[in-house]
Formats: sequence, structure tokens, C-alpha cells
Amino acid sequence: MKRTLLLVCAVLLVASLAIAGPPKTYQVTGPVLELKDDVIVVQKGEDKWEIARGKDTKVTGDLKVGSKVTIEYRMTAATIEVKDAKAKETKKK
Repeated sequence: MKRTLLLVCAVLLVASLAIAGPPKTYQVTGPVLELKDDVIVVQKGEDKWEIARGKDTKVTGDLKVGSKVTIEYRMTAATIEVKDAKAKETKKK
């Protein structure tokens, strides 16, 4: 019985990890305005998009200011600050 329960839990864990997958990928296309070792700035419409890049960032072609590029990126949280909901409720009363 314990083996069956353990096997079912393992299968559910693997299935939940497979469903979650990696974060969604986004794209931005436009001319390069500025280029540094760790940042690339791209013009999209009237907005300037500043995107971090690292040593593992794959670049195909001759990347330089003025080149039209398509960047594929993922959003990653830098910091998360949690506000205590109970403290707010206490103050309201």
C-alpha cells in the first residue's frame, strides 16, 4: 500500500512539474540604440526598451548600434516585497 501511494505521489509530482514548464517567452523588435556588455537598448515605436544580457546570451549576426534586432526574453523578478494583509486589516478597525 505504501509503495502504491509513493508511486502515485511521484507521478503527480513529475506531472505537475511538466505542466508548469519554464516562464513565458516574449519578443521585442527594433533598431539597437545603445550596446554595452550587460545591456542592450532597443527602440520600439516611441519607447526605449532596456534589456539586460549576460555572457550566456546567444547572439547571431553582427550586433552593433543601428542593427535591427529581434530579442527573445523572459521576465524575472529582481525583488519581491510582501505586505502583511493582517496588519492592514488591524489598522482599519
